[in-house]
Amino acid sequence: SSPAWGHGLWHGTLAPLALGVTTATYSGKFDAARLFDALRDYRITNLSAAATHYRMMRMADNAIKPGSLSIPKLTFTGEPIDSDTAAWAAHMFGAPVRSMYGTTEVGVILVNFPGASDFDARPGSLGKPVPGQRVEVHDIDGAPCPPGQRGEIMLWRNDEWFPTKDLGYTDEDGYFYHAGRADDVIISAGWTMSAVEIEDILLKHPDVREAAVIGSPDEDRGHVPKAFIVSVRPGDDAFTTELQTLAQTRLSRHEYPRLIEYIDELPKLPAGKINRKALRERDRVTYTHVV
Repeated sequence: SSPAWGHGLWHGTLAPLALGVTTATYSGKFDAARLFDALRDYRITNLSAAATHYRMMRMADNAIKPGSLSIPKLTFTGEPIDSDTAAWAAHMFGAPVRSMYGTTEVGVILVNFPGASDFDARPGSLGKPVPGQRVEVHDIDGAPCPPGQRGEIMLWRNDEWFPTKDLGYTDEDGYFYHAGRADDVIISAGWTMSAVEIEDILLKHPDVREAAVIGSPDEDRGHVPKAFIVSVRPGDDAFTTELQTLAQTRLSRHEYPRLIEYIDELPKLPAGKINRKALRERDRVTYTHVV
């Protein structure tokens, strides 16, 4: 990401300078083929990118053969990575893609890298707290959540708990897992749904290049899941039914996008993350116009 953003500044600029590590920074509109060429030509051994960039590389993987590039360290930050893209990256580059989780205010607090005798990098996990950081998952009342229960990821800082605004949970071994942003939770007719879980399922469809889910206002249910889909396939009724059925068969029967809008490109922030605020604004304008 750009040096103007936390990850790009601390881990893409200052840390390499302090350690004397040569870095290569991508500039301009993202192009997967161009990045593949750079990875090969500059013999990159440590790649850090947003999950969206890995997805875009996956969609253009005909530009490179699996195994032709070996990159020992792959990391992502800023947003969750779907399971299919994570599996693709491991197959393509010969190493698991690992999370570096934190906030701009405090830096990295959870990493999925082995650094102690009781630590194994686990696929899909955010990892464990970095040395010196106290991190917990709390429920709505501020009490620590038991393993498996979702709550907000909290950091002990300046003698008080600092809210990250991210949802997550831990397993029995103390590994943390991401469950989306707090404002990505969709409550529809009393049901609580995760936008991230729905996105992960939609991205398993072979014709879906990108997917983002938000809560769209609904007079009867309060909100309903709405998916924004990027695909080369026409967004007709048959495609919509396929996607809705896929979500219903993999998740709960009510946990599917009741609304689907097909767009050419998802709006993104400078760091590469999906700009959900822009999608909510787009949907708000559409909803207001319809009402």
